[in-house]
Amino acid sequence: MKKCLQNMNVLNKRIVLRVDYNVPVVNNQILDDSKIRESLETIFYLLNENCKIVILSHFGKVKNEADKKNKSLQIVADRLKELVGQEVYFSKENFGAEVQKRVSIMKPKEILMLENTRFMDVPAKLESNCDMQLALFWSSLGDVFVNDAFASAHRKHASTYGISTFIPSCIGFLMQKEISMLDRLVIHAIHPFTVIMGGAKIDDKLTLMESLLPKCEHLLCAGALANTFLKILGFQIGESVASKNPQVIEKVRAMLLTYKDKIILPLDCIVGSTYDLNYVKYKLINQVEENEVIYDIGTKTLQKFQTIIKDSQTIFLNGTVGLYENMKFANGSKELLRIISESKSVSVAGGGDAASSIHNFGYTDKFTYISSGGGATLEYIGTGNLKALEAIEEEVEIETLDM
Repeated sequence: MKKCLQNMNVLNKRIVLRVDYNVPVVNNQILDDSKIRESLETIFYLLNENCKIVILSHFGKVKNEADKKNKSLQIVADRLKELVGQEVYFSKENFGAEVQKRVSIMKPKEILMLENTRFMDVPAKLESNCDMQLALFWSSLGDVFVNDAFASAHRKHASTYGISTFIPSCIGFLMQKEISMLDRLVIHAIHPFTVIMGGAKIDDKLTLMESLLPKCEHLLCAGALANTFLKILGFQIGESVASKNPQVIEKVRAMLLTYKDKIILPLDCIVGSTYDLNYVKYKLINQVEENEVIYDIGTKTLQKFQTIIKDSQTIFLNGTVGLYENMKFANGSKELLRIISESKSVSVAGGGDAASSIHNFGYTDKFTYISSGGGATLEYIGTGNLKALEAIEEEVEIETLDM
């Protein structure tokens, strides 16, 4: 485990706190504030230590000046103010003399949130490319850097990695919890261990799949991710999404040969059409036609999955098995969550879409653990490493002598 906040001297210090407040916002309303709430334990600890807290976070993708209009963290600062029960000051800038001046006059127990770190991506991608001069500036705002942005920890950005190369650094309580829970529940899972993989892109999940296949008893594949497997096996998938990357295709073909008894693919599906928005049909997987798109799994697939889940001790769910945002194609995801919730297994969900579907269908309390990360969760399970934490020292274990 990396150096932990509780083992760091932060009393009366000025803290640069990196969180992940990339929350969903529609019509100027935060739809889900769970990422903000998950940071409160670290914030309250720092307040109790009489710290001055400078908060950094990204918020969405900022590719041009126009994007900045709808990507300000002001709305998040207002919500954090409500949750902590005290003023949260907000700076419309995140770089320059005015920021330094504002930080210099902070009093103990004050919280200052700087504007979206990705504003520095326009025009030169200074944040995303981990510009070290930018990281040096942000590090100059504090005595200690606390990284509690688990969902962003798979990226070496100026605000996630760069700062930790300049000042004493540690990980916050959310980061500690995520690493500990994933270690215990997934990396050292109780067997039989079943992995359920869905979502749109198989390219991003190959490392995880290659890591988990030797460790699990079954890998249940669905969603658009399964289409590449089906296409390689000769099934017609119509206009459904599938990888066109030759390297990915070769790796998937190798997986099918090596782990043919572990990989379970859909038997049936619900399809839509490229030419008719109201087109919805049930098909066996060998009946899909040219203009059809696979959007959900069918009842036979759910029954097969249920048989495997019933005999499992641990289940790890990543992604969704259908286009759950559209109620025409939500039944597979909804029913799968019901099946998992009714099992006696340890159940862990990782990835944004998996978590969102669980919250959406009301199964939050039925899962043993829901990770706040998407790519970070997958990278940690797949590699045991998080790029943003590489410069933070490991905890020193003190050996005790028997007397």
